[in-house]
Amino acid sequence: MRFRILKKNLLVALGLSFIFVTVMFSTRVLISGNDTSSVAHENVLPGDTKFQFDSVQDMKTSVYNGNYKQNIQNRDMFSAEPQLVLVIQVHNRPDYLKILITSLEKAAEVHSFLLIFSHDYFSEEINSIVQGITFCKVLQIYFPFSTQLYPSEFPGQDPRDCQRDLSRDVAVKAGCLNAEHPDSYGHYREASITQTKHHWWWKLHFVWERVHALQGYSGFAIFLEEDNYMLPDLYHLYKDMLAFRKTSCPDCDMLALGNHDSLSADFFKLSDKVRTTGWMSTKHNIGMGISREVYYKLMGCGDDFCSYDDYNWDWTLQHLSGGCIAKPLKVLMAQGSRVLHTGNCGLHQKENCRPEWALQKAEEFLQQAKDSLFPQSLELSIAEPVEHKIHVKNGGWGDIRDHILCKNYAKRL
Repeated sequence: MRFRILKKNLLVALGLSFIFVTVMFSTRVLISGNDTSSVAHENVLPGDTKFQFDSVQDMKTSVYNGNYKQNIQNRDMFSAEPQLVLVIQVHNRPDYLKILITSLEKAAEVHSFLLIFSHDYFSEEINSIVQGITFCKVLQIYFPFSTQLYPSEFPGQDPRDCQRDLSRDVAVKAGCLNAEHPDSYGHYREASITQTKHHWWWKLHFVWERVHALQGYSGFAIFLEEDNYMLPDLYHLYKDMLAFRKTSCPDCDMLALGNHDSLSADFFKLSDKVRTTGWMSTKHNIGMGISREVYYKLMGCGDDFCSYDDYNWDWTLQHLSGGCIAKPLKVLMAQGSRVLHTGNCGLHQKENCRPEWALQKAEEFLQQAKDSLFPQSLELSIAEPVEHKIHVKNGGWGDIRDHILCKNYAKRL
């Protein structure tokens, strides 16, 4: 009897040992599998972070490497945490980019900034310009679905896509790829037009979700474009606006450090003035400050942003404000703009670009305004009703492929 019990216990022990060994072996295989993938991953990510421009595939690899490694330029010289983050969307206007960087170099306390350049066009010239910055920390991020990386397929312009002005009936008979998905005005997508909205939305995700240097950052990110020019007291005004918001406008969602009356002769009267109002595309899309909290509000409306038939990110944002976002976004705006718009050449205008004229005009304005910079305090001049402003959508965003890609950015960063 005792032998039977011992035999039974031995069998149970052997069985448990077998299960334990099996589990350990499986776990080891899984760990080894993960290690193998890590090794393979590291092989894809070589130590050299230099951007390669030789081929489309080289650029794709460099984009992946850059976004993964996030090398902070000038980190050794400026080791402190950033006090202000500027996010600059860059396409292919190197002369305007130089003007922006020249203005930033003159900004007070620029050593405490982190500049994030978000690129959708990749060239040695542009890369060299950014690499030449030595006055603060710099991070370059790269839009991975740039039309430059997909020259003959979506999200670039596929030769099998329907031509813009083709009628739907003709398109269906021709069997072009997106025949069933024209925009609200019967036009088919143009990759060069859709890219800006794609890039802006991807950039917003990447900055707040993936940039390691911003983990723990509690300030606003100021969103700019390559054809902007900063006045020297930008950071001073930013700090004053934060203090004003804390005491006098805690429900202000966004900041606008710029406006489109930038070269006003009344700057000396407006330098210390702010106003509050509802966010509007045509007024508050320059030098726009977005906090992490507002980012989360926008993410709750991702499907609406990505399916709304307007190729402009800013008009789409206005559609969300008071629509999907029930309470319209409230903005605290500087009446004396610290962000000038220098671009006389952009998405729709490709000729007669004279950046040297733009620079001369900006420098002349700065000379006139310099005695009015660095105000001691801010004064609320106007508090406008915060209302939802309805507008007629512009179209250009009817293709279901654009909707799907846009909605997936949160998952495919």
